[in-house]
Amino acid sequence: MKFPARRTPPQTDLPASRRIAALAGTVVAALALAGCTAETPGKTATPVDEATTAAPMTPSAAGAPEGFEDFYAQDLEWTDCRGGYECATATAPLSWDDAEAGSIELALVRTRATGEKVGSLLVNPGGPGGSGADFVENGSFGEPLRESFDIVGFDPRGVQDSTAVECYDDEAKDEYLSEDFDLSTDDGLEAARASTAAWAEACAANTGELLGEVDTQSAARDMDLLRAVLGDEQLHYLGFSYGTSLGATYASLFPERAGRLVLDGAIDPTLDADEISAGQAVGFENALRAYVTDCQAGADCPLTGSVDAGMQQVRDVLDRAYDRPYPTSGDRDVTQTLAFYGVAVTLYAEQSWPVLTQALDEAINVGTGDTLLYLADFYNDRNADGSFATNSTEAFTAINCLDSAGATDLETMRAEAAEIEEAAPTMGSFFGYGGLSCADWPYPPAEQEYDVAASGADPIVVIGTTNDPATPYVWSEGMADALDSGVLVTYEGEGHTAYGRSNDCIADAVENYLVEGTVPEDGLTC
Repeated sequence: MKFPARRTPPQTDLPASRRIAALAGTVVAALALAGCTAETPGKTATPVDEATTAAPMTPSAAGAPEGFEDFYAQDLEWTDCRGGYECATATAPLSWDDAEAGSIELALVRTRATGEKVGSLLVNPGGPGGSGADFVENGSFGEPLRESFDIVGFDPRGVQDSTAVECYDDEAKDEYLSEDFDLSTDDGLEAARASTAAWAEACAANTGELLGEVDTQSAARDMDLLRAVLGDEQLHYLGFSYGTSLGATYASLFPERAGRLVLDGAIDPTLDADEISAGQAVGFENALRAYVTDCQAGADCPLTGSVDAGMQQVRDVLDRAYDRPYPTSGDRDVTQTLAFYGVAVTLYAEQSWPVLTQALDEAINVGTGDTLLYLADFYNDRNADGSFATNSTEAFTAINCLDSAGATDLETMRAEAAEIEEAAPTMGSFFGYGGLSCADWPYPPAEQEYDVAASGADPIVVIGTTNDPATPYVWSEGMADALDSGVLVTYEGEGHTAYGRSNDCIADAVENYLVEGTVPEDGLTC
């Protein structure tokens, strides 16, 4: 799940969370280059042999809703792209309530099964705002999945290479993502609300009607369309973090079409936006405490004294950034918001903790913020030239505001913010007042049209990590309980999500279920 910039409701995960484990191995070497970023793989396309592509089912066999048969009947044209992958564009309705309202495009990337094919496996890395198309290239998929499935990633509606949400230009977005506000004062709250209102206005002006149609229910209906045009009778799916919400919503809307679903780093579907903010604040507080404990047990840790003292020293770094932003070797200073990003992004995987140590040592003992800025830019998908590689920030806000806006009245937000700070004294102040993001959003939240129990669905495997900062473990317990067919698997460890970054026990549970249909024992602990 992505976290807030003192204004954004933290309802999801880092879109690039599957890359975070690589930070320790890449950031230290890259620091001397001050923010260099990986180039987007080339997308030059050549046609794929049509004889090798699966034909979609007839609309009636695929279960097309009345009026949407033409969408379900489309043929995908796959082309070679991205240096060994295949790309296609699917057409989806702008509105699933009105087939005549127009259409949008959904970007797809797939890698073919290398062995005997079970079917297609749709994947989503999280967000909301994460690119499933990029995830096919960057995700850690075990060989059993690569052998048995065409692994297909898609950019959900509003995201990146699909028809996308647009708000600010790069310069204005850069400023927006680095602003600080003192939310303990009326003036600070008024300034913060004016900032988010201007952002919302720009999103509406530059995106148009799509802005009101990017809710998770609509994206889940897109997934059923993709299932059909890929030629699958049931949807097999692997989703991480926010991707678990997307998968659970699909199962609830189409329980009879939900095949083998694995939901890793789950979000409890019974929680509202404010409860999610509070839970995530505690999750990051706990993850930071685990980091401080580990740091102080080793050499060269800049945090001294007890663990509580070390936590306070991290908070001091964040507070100093508000009073006096940290200078860098470039022309940008590190504000408190950017410093928070820089600290929090490393808590997604313990492999990144050494980079946080380097950033804190630089801030505490040198008084500069180059490493913090590098990490903040990594989180925000900001390139060295000031451009942004993705629209994850735009899509994140747009989707969240349609899914659950949270409280927007000042008295309620203040009370909730106080409770959050009491529960998470180091990190909590960055998770309060989440309702500001959606207070002036031009579209209301979508009405929920399904029962979260997904009655009648095949077993749905839910994976929780015991000290996951972004999607706390209790959320996975909550999702498994809410789903009639939920099966809970626990990874005892640190970091966000488990499959692809934990151990063989988790890998076997996921792969045996997806490939062979072998359901893991409910309550399995790895």
